[in-house]
Amino acid sequence: MNGNPQTSAPTSQLTGMAAAMSDYYALAKPSIVWLILMSAVMGCYLAADGSLLSLPVLHALLATALLAAGTGALNQWSERDVDARMRRTVSRPIPAGRIQPRAALLYAGGLTLAGLAYLLVGVNALCFALGACTVLTYNFLYTPLKTRTWWSTAVGAFPGAVPPLMGWAAVRDSVALEVWVLYGILFLWQFPHFYAIAWMYREDYGRAGIRMLPVIEATGRATGRQIVASAALLIPVAMAPAWLGMVEPWYAVPAFLLGTAYLVCGIRLARDRRAASAKELLKASVLYLPVLYLFLLLAKP
Repeated sequence: MNGNPQTSAPTSQLTGMAAAMSDYYALAKPSIVWLILMSAVMGCYLAADGSLLSLPVLHALLATALLAAGTGALNQWSERDVDARMRRTVSRPIPAGRIQPRAALLYAGGLTLAGLAYLLVGVNALCFALGACTVLTYNFLYTPLKTRTWWSTAVGAFPGAVPPLMGWAAVRDSVALEVWVLYGILFLWQFPHFYAIAWMYREDYGRAGIRMLPVIEATGRATGRQIVASAALLIPVAMAPAWLGMVEPWYAVPAFLLGTAYLVCGIRLARDRRAASAKELLKASVLYLPVLYLFLLLAKP
């Protein structure tokens, strides 16, 4: 027995709209947006003398969210051909054909321009400059370099660590030594995180022509050295807020323990170079940053 066509048509339309909204949401890379916002909040919190519940902070976070979403969508648009050759990304909205490239570009460009305009008008010129540099460096330097040189990982780490600077600048309209420590934490954290992903999917990356270190250096020795060096450097940098008086001295203890655990996972991958160790390191990286941020929140005087 056939259903009522008058009832099924609106239901089908609603289902299609929900699916389209889900695809556009995914195009903005929401997990990356949340990481960026979390890091920007830390910059705001450590720069603020009082409550974070202020209009400048709210404007900064909304503008940063727009900019991060636009940058993520623009990245997916520019890498649509690469994504189509990788098993882990072939089902993304553009390579799967659910969003057309032109529509994706308009969406990405609109979000990016809205975020930049919001930073300039609603926050301050320094935040706008930091945001503009991030967009340009990430999309027009880092992204093209991914198929040309393994140095792209280091290049991408520079714009990837900017969110705390934007949070701090939103509150103080300047940058200081303290916020560069936050920048250093996020900068160094990225190397074990992204190399763990690259080691797990190195065959996929190789198929797509992405020249990350685990792809071009099959033994994994150089990748292991990069992971261990960055994780080892991260320990004193992450402890520095206690030494600079940004937080209570006790913060140095959990920062040291977290960094040591992260380093141990990195050393394990560097030694055995197994997919299971890479997965373990990836899990450690995902836990490390929010837990460290939590201790920073708790330790602020």
